[in-house]
Amino acid sequence: MSYDRAITVFSPDGHLLQVEYSMEAVRRGSTVVGIQGNDCVVLAVEKRALAKLQDSRTIRKIANIDDRTVLAFAGLTADARVLINKVRLEAQSYRLTMEDAPSADYLARYLARIQQKYTQQGGVRPFGIATLVAGVNDDDKGLKPYLYQTDPAGTHSRWKAQVIGGRNSKSLREFLEKQYQEIEQEELTEEKSVRLAVQALLEVVDSGAKTMQVCVVRQGGVKEMLEESAIQAHVDEIEASMEEEKRPAE
Repeated sequence: MSYDRAITVFSPDGHLLQVEYSMEAVRRGSTVVGIQGNDCVVLAVEKRALAKLQDSRTIRKIANIDDRTVLAFAGLTADARVLINKVRLEAQSYRLTMEDAPSADYLARYLARIQQKYTQQGGVRPFGIATLVAGVNDDDKGLKPYLYQTDPAGTHSRWKAQVIGGRNSKSLREFLEKQYQEIEQEELTEEKSVRLAVQALLEVVDSGAKTMQVCVVRQGGVKEMLEESAIQAHVDEIEASMEEEKRPAE
């Protein structure tokens, strides 16, 4: 029997092969980095090279979900468009019903629930994307931003820093673990969070700010897409410090 053609049938070693194929689609996607600071969440995305005549505004890896929530994805763009439309509709439905904006936790759980449904029904296949959701939760500290991840299997979890997509995601995750622990002992400001996200992307991109998109979600849910010049300033600073470290001590 061909276990990879039936989405609801486990292989003898306990795997749903269609789900694993969708995980591979994520690994072949662009790299996405998420960093949670003290009062912000930063999403940084690798932009793949475009055709010279293609409009870059039509290829975006960061999408607005609600006034206070942003989503970045790695994997199949067509699948992402369908899932993003579903979660946007749910966010508007939540506002009409509850007369309040949905939290990042609620939208991440909704995303994961939809992704999981597509792993157990015939006639469909799993979504070939993983997402990082940046938004705010209303807790005892006010509207504080948080970072969540969902994957094609339908799991969702909260993170301090995470990398999805790209062949080097494992090594980048280890890089973030080391760097985050060193910085966390101090105050992880917005500037340090952006710099750490850009520094991680520099491990996989060659053209600096031209191949990056960076979005910051601040306290209260205020969102900002950073200009290329602001990203390039961080790139120049990181490269200068790396050159300084390479110089032999006098």
